[in-house]
Amino acid sequence: MGRWAAWILISAAMVALFWWQTRPEPISVTVVTVERGLVERTVANTRAGTVKACKRAKLSLPVGGQIALLPVQEGEHVEANTVLMSLWNKDLQAKEQQARMATDSARLEQNAVCIRARNLVREADRLSRLSKQRLVSVERVDQARTAAAAAEASCAAAESREQAAKVALTVAQAELEKTFLRAPFAGIVAEVTGEVGEFATPSPPGIATPPAIDLLTDDCHYVVAPIDEVDAGELALKLPVRISFDAYPDQHFPGQLRRIAPYVLDLEKQARTVEVEVDFTPTPDIPLFAGYSADVEIVLQNRPDTLRIPTEALLEREFVLIYRAGEPLRKQPIRAGISNWRYTEVLEGLSEGDQVVTSLGRDQVKAGAEAVADD
Repeated sequence: MGRWAAWILISAAMVALFWWQTRPEPISVTVVTVERGLVERTVANTRAGTVKACKRAKLSLPVGGQIALLPVQEGEHVEANTVLMSLWNKDLQAKEQQARMATDSARLEQNAVCIRARNLVREADRLSRLSKQRLVSVERVDQARTAAAAAEASCAAAESREQAAKVALTVAQAELEKTFLRAPFAGIVAEVTGEVGEFATPSPPGIATPPAIDLLTDDCHYVVAPIDEVDAGELALKLPVRISFDAYPDQHFPGQLRRIAPYVLDLEKQARTVEVEVDFTPTPDIPLFAGYSADVEIVLQNRPDTLRIPTEALLEREFVLIYRAGEPLRKQPIRAGISNWRYTEVLEGLSEGDQVVTSLGRDQVKAGAEAVADD
């Protein structure tokens, strides 16, 4: 009997040794502890957004001619109404001076004619009073009144000629002003097309030509981004937005939704989208340039202190794999709340402190597998 007991013990030991040597190695998994924190429901742009200057004008002269003055350079900051470019305009300057002199002459003529008219009116009034005293004849009074009326008409005509001269001066000044290109607002000169001595030609109708000056603001920006049409119905003005830039990948900027386009963009070979505009205030020590690519994340809902797990830990939106040291992985059903690409709210099925697997893409990571947590 003792011999049989010894054989049984030896066989059991050999079986145990065989199992130990042939058992599968535990798979390595990444785990995260269930905790409380902020969870948001968000929507993001479908394609890269773009940083836009609050004001940008691609300026051209309304007339053609030879460039005579180009006092600004690319990258230079200019104030509003600064002359950016002017054409040769000596002929128009002469016409403006001629119109100014004609205006001065018409004013002087009007003064002289109207002074004479006022004198004749006073003389006619004086003779009328003398006629009542029978000191002058009625005929002389009539002649004086006729002369006064004619002088008043001449005064009115002189006033009209003066007004016509002023209008002609305004026209000459407007023609001269067409040869000057001025900054409509303060900003940075982004691009200059042309050199002194070259001819500038205005763009014909329907034919796009490069602008003479590209001017934009450098202290005010906003972001334009496309949002998928299926998410557009949930958007509202003034919703909070997080903005990120490829140029500064580790930083986020707060913003606010300021405009939602009232139509859907239907571009060939692209998803239908709604364009939105986002206001934001950049950090003063971080330079931003119009044209930077940007991503926006619009916050629709937020729960500041709720049970959460990384969204990557979800299986089919309703399961997670529970990890406990020394035990096989266990599939646990949960009820999820709001979520975004980073976190998902857990309404039921987990408790604070539970550990869930996030490396679901690794081979053999499934319920029942032996696992060991990554260090």
